[in-house]
Amino acid sequence: MDVILIAAVAENGVIGRDNAMPWRLKSDMTHFRELTIGKPVVMGRNTYLSIGKPLKDRTTIVASRDRTFAAPGIVVAPSLEAAMSVARGDALRRGADAIIVAGGADIYAQAMPRATSLAITEVHMRAEGDACFPAIDAKLWHESGRSEHAAGAEDAAAFAFVNYRRVAGGAPAPVAQATGRD
Repeated sequence: MDVILIAAVAENGVIGRDNAMPWRLKSDMTHFRELTIGKPVVMGRNTYLSIGKPLKDRTTIVASRDRTFAAPGIVVAPSLEAAMSVARGDALRRGADAIIVAGGADIYAQAMPRATSLAITEVHMRAEGDACFPAIDAKLWHESGRSEHAAGAEDAAAFAFVNYRRVAGGAPAPVAQATGRD
């Protein structure tokens, strides 16, 4: 099963500032929805709190070490490993071909070794921020598609949708198997 990391990343690697995105890209929000609809989406608690609600038509799985954290309409897991197990079971039940990982920085860093694909929106600007996407190692990742876009009416900058696939021999770590206990 594919594990896809999806992120909007500024030219300097920034993905966030104060638990929010440091830009507005309406076009990217539409792209995010198209890529994630019908799939389980794993994210950290701070990313979830920045969105503020479950994602419609997707299972929202939140990894949080805070055992008291709960919110209606989401599944909370105590670790990324547990979240990935829940996501795998959800994907199998839905007939989905992928698990989506949607941030933040710590979750991306933990999930990068098991990812099979990256769906990156390269934001053509440098941004001030306190959260960065992990470096994309050219020895492990091959750019498989790119489409450049001028800034739309509700976009802060021009951008590119860029897809990466893991290179042969750079096998991802296995995704946790669903156990029914999560």
